[in-house]
Amino acid sequence: MSQHQGPLTAGDIDVAADIGSVDQATPLASEARDHVDLTERVRATTTLPRPSHTRVFVVANQKGGVGKTTTAVNVAAALALKGLRVLVVDLDPQGNASTALAVAHGEGTPGVYEALVDGTDLDELVRPCPDIEGLTVLPATIDLAGAEIELVSLVARETRLDKALQAYLRDCDEAGDRIDYVLIDCPPSLGLLTVNALVAGREVLIPIQSEYYALEGLGQLVRNIELVRKHLNPQLEITTILLTMYDARTRLSAGVADEVRTYFGEKVLRTVIPRSVRVSEAPSYQQTVLTYDHSSSGSLSYLEAAREITGRI
Repeated sequence: MSQHQGPLTAGDIDVAADIGSVDQATPLASEARDHVDLTERVRATTTLPRPSHTRVFVVANQKGGVGKTTTAVNVAAALALKGLRVLVVDLDPQGNASTALAVAHGEGTPGVYEALVDGTDLDELVRPCPDIEGLTVLPATIDLAGAEIELVSLVARETRLDKALQAYLRDCDEAGDRIDYVLIDCPPSLGLLTVNALVAGREVLIPIQSEYYALEGLGQLVRNIELVRKHLNPQLEITTILLTMYDARTRLSAGVADEVRTYFGEKVLRTVIPRSVRVSEAPSYQQTVLTYDHSSSGSLSYLEAAREITGRI
């Protein structure tokens, strides 16, 4: 395992793979060749194109354990490592995105709770990720757990994040430091916090695990997104579906992938995120998989997914 010291930049992403003397006719050899191809594509992409305007993604799925936070932080890291300015908004009271990006979020730490409930400007709350240049974080603390109840009595409760975020993005733009991508990591529920995220977002990225109950509950999520689009945010659209925890050795993963692609069509990224020990280990070291082990299959896959996302401008 490799634990990077100090801020990581695009120049540090240099990966290599060696097929060795593996029998070229075996599934292992096929997987190794795919890894080499992916490595070469990542190597060839030193920077990613800036969008013409800030793209605001809501990373949502009301099911837990689908790789939602993992996807939010690793896609954000991949974009930043390729030269883009990225903001992660941690909207989950567990604060897992803040943990993975090594940003303090202990009880009482100012963060998204103060923005939503007290109306504090994001300028005072956003913190830089110490490991990745160009990546900033609006952290979440356990205080956010009570925000659902407190928001009920507030005026324009569904739009508070949107107003705070848009004001911050304008300030950054006017200061000559435009944010290219915002990724909002939602809690695994469809409450007021998630509604605030959907009102603030313009695009929805849904991670779907390549397992048996992959599409269970997705209908409700899609209906809620449609309700928000109809009544609160007409600019909202599901644009990106990412398959996570994919195991190429099983028929189950392939079957789920086919089902998801049939249901969502071109919105599904070609890139899939493999089931990976490195991806699971990284948060325990307060890192993304890209800083923890930049040559792993998980790291390469998130870099490729980021390349696909930026190509869909």
